Amino acid sequence: MPLETIAYDSANYLTSEEAQAEYLSQAFESGDDAIIRKSLATVARARGMAETAKDASLSRQGLYKSLSTQGDPKLSTLLGVLKALGMQVVIQPVGQ
Repeated sequence: MPLETIAYDSANYLTSEEAQAEYLSQAFESGDDAIIRKSLATVARARGMAETAKDASLSRQGLYKSLSTQGDPKLSTLLGVLKALGMQVVIQPVGQ
């Protein structure tokens, strides 16, 4: 009898703003643009991609494209998505 598995999706577990903020914070700390894009997409899915896109003044397809593995979102898109998610970027010296 084959083992049945369920696909893991982090979006299913990011149910609070605090968890989402920590998830994004870790992504930004990595400094890896691919990880940041994927994390933003995951949190957007957790919140609802269509609503996030609307709040960021983007089309749903445009948001998917910007945050895809081939995407390269402009700073204005990144800031718009963060604002739509109720998040902000905080700058501090490295190591603090």
